[in-house]
Amino acid sequence: MSSAVGTAKATEKPILLNNIADAEAFISSAEVAVIGFFQDPQSLEADQFRLAAGQIPEVPFGLSSSAAVVSHYGASANTVALFRRVDSDRRDLDMNNRDVDAKKLTRFVRMNELRLVTEYNPVTAIGVMQSSLQFNLLLITDKISPKHPERMRKFRTAAELYKGKILFILLDSNLKSNERVLSYFQLKKSQLPALAIFHTPDDEHVVLTVDEISIERVQDFCNGFLQKMQKKEDKPKEKPLNEEL
Repeated sequence: MSSAVGTAKATEKPILLNNIADAEAFISSAEVAVIGFFQDPQSLEADQFRLAAGQIPEVPFGLSSSAAVVSHYGASANTVALFRRVDSDRRDLDMNNRDVDAKKLTRFVRMNELRLVTEYNPVTAIGVMQSSLQFNLLLITDKISPKHPERMRKFRTAAELYKGKILFILLDSNLKSNERVLSYFQLKKSQLPALAIFHTPDDEHVVLTVDEISIERVQDFCNGFLQKMQKKEDKPKEKPLNEEL
C-alpha cells in the first residue's frame, strides 16, 4: 500500500511543461525552479531526473520535451537547468554524460539552490562562491534560539530590499563546519548574533555584533558598506611620480 502511495506521489512531480508560457510561469513562481529538457520523456536520463525530483520535495521540478520550449531556453537535449531568482542566474547540467545519475543531479541542485536567504553549509558554499553577486551579508546566529524565527523574518524582509545586489546568507553557529567562518571574522559564540558583510573580489569585510536584528539596522549596515565601497571605487588612482618622465 505504502509503495503504491509513494509511486502516486512521484508521478505528480515533475510538472509537464508543454509550451513557453507554462515554462515561464513555472520559473517565475518560485525562488528556485528546475527544468529537465528531454527529447524522450521516457529515457533513462528522464527517469533519473524523476528520481531526483522525488528526493527534493521543496524544489519545483518541471519537464519539457517541447521543441519550442527547448529552443526558447537555448537548451540542448538531456539538459537540466536550474533557474534562481535571487541573482537572476541559471545553471545547466548536461545529462548526456552517463556518469550523471539522480545522486549527482540532487547534489547539483543542492549546490546551486541559492535563495533570498541561503543557509550556508559545505554544499551551498560552492554555489555562494560561484554567484555573480559581489556582496554577501551573513547573519551569524544560533538557530536553536527561541528568537531565531523573528530574526529570520526581519532578515528575510531586508533581503527583499537588496535582491540582485547582496546575497543574504544565514550561518548557524551550532554547525561544526561553520566554526572556521566564526574564526575568520574573529567572533566568539558569546558575541552572537552578528552581521558580517563581505565584498568577494577583494575580501574586504565589516563585522557588526548586535543585541538584536532589525530591518533598519540591517539597512544601515548594508548601505554604509555599499557607500564605502563606492567611494573606494570612485577614488582616482594616484599616478606614479615618474609617469611623465
